[in-house]
Amino acid sequence: MPADGGDARATDTTGAPDARRLPGAWALGLRRGGLEIRQFFRQRDQVVFTFSFPVVLLFLFASIFDDDLRGTGVTASQLYVPAMIASGIMSTGFQSLGISIAVERDEKMLRRLRGTPMPPAAYFLGKIWLVLVTGALETALLLTVGAVFYDVPLPSTAARWGDFAWIFVLGLTACALLGVAVSSLPRSAKSASSVVVLPFLVLQFVSGVYISVDDLPEWMLNIGALFPLKWMCQGLRGVFLPDSARVLEQTGQWEFGRCALVLGAWCVGALVLCLLTFRWKDRREG
Repeated sequence: MPADGGDARATDTTGAPDARRLPGAWALGLRRGGLEIRQFFRQRDQVVFTFSFPVVLLFLFASIFDDDLRGTGVTASQLYVPAMIASGIMSTGFQSLGISIAVERDEKMLRRLRGTPMPPAAYFLGKIWLVLVTGALETALLLTVGAVFYDVPLPSTAARWGDFAWIFVLGLTACALLGVAVSSLPRSAKSASSVVVLPFLVLQFVSGVYISVDDLPEWMLNIGALFPLKWMCQGLRGVFLPDSARVLEQTGQWEFGRCALVLGAWCVGALVLCLLTFRWKDRREG
């Protein structure tokens, strides 16, 4: 404390108050992301379930449906690998965020965070870092399983890896923003899983994850085409499967341009939904 008993706040060499500021939203978002990632990996049961669930499903479906698909040059097992990668991306973005944010809101954690000096953007940046890391790890795991056990060829050109990169980024961004938006629907933490998991499960069936696209009725394919999961599946099949497998698609083409357009539109639309619907408090608090 100063000897004269005056203000103890720090001053610079000119005697003016110290102008140092709190870290910006990007820096705080990075720190928040590190905290989210550490918390995630400390919950071992959640880690095991998150990374093992799509792998187990891949093993089950690839073991049950392992025939060669005539005229395509691929097996049914290989067809499931890009579909499960797309499903895993949506799971880490849409499902995980939709449930976890709803739980944090119900437990009043969001209200407490909103009362701190932390910019709101830092909270969402932290969530994005979490889904980016977990989504990348899950994708790498599924790619390894697909390449080792089911002979899925990895892209041999930079252009194909570039296609994989933008599909991953756009798909993960759209799904994460949708997860933030849908988190406002559950009325409590107890109902969060039911509200979020059901539409995700339905989308997996109508988007060609569990059932081949050429086996789905036209009306179901048209419904799936309205949502990002179908386009992630189609784009990733175009990345990892030979061109001869295009005959399985609804139009007989990979349609990379349309995939980018739909995924980009969902990123914008989901962002608008977040801005319109996100709440820091639950409905009971007004």
